[in-house]
Amino acid sequence: MLFSPQWFQVTLLLYDSTRMRQLLSKSVVIDDDDDDEYPWRQNAHKYYIHLTLSLFLFLWFILGNYWVFSVYLPNFIPPFHQPQDYCDKTLYIFAVGVLIISHTVLFLLIFCSCCIYFFSRQRYSSEED
Repeated sequence: MLFSPQWFQVTLLLYDSTRMRQLLSKSVVIDDDDDDEYPWRQNAHKYYIHLTLSLFLFLWFILGNYWVFSVYLPNFIPPFHQPQDYCDKTLYIFAVGVLIISHTVLFLLIFCSCCIYFFSRQRYSSEED
């Protein structure tokens, strides 16, 4: 669990943001033909790593939703003839709870983003008049 893709992605994002702040905080005069003018372009491979990890985590989230909700209320008592065809009740409730919290946070983020966009657009249009 310690080396999951989420931890790897968060570690990479924190490292990149720290590195970017260090590069931008330096007060160095940059020539127009210098490659350091846009330091984030030097690490294009990190962009693809972040993109791949994000795509993997999104697909894993969708697949996890399918796995959990496709067997809504599974058999919590192990059958005698097929003891592998059951689900631990605590684990299943935990998975459903995590997914519900994830959907709630995602909905709130989308809702708040839409509200911020709407109010900023309304404010911008009122300032133009």
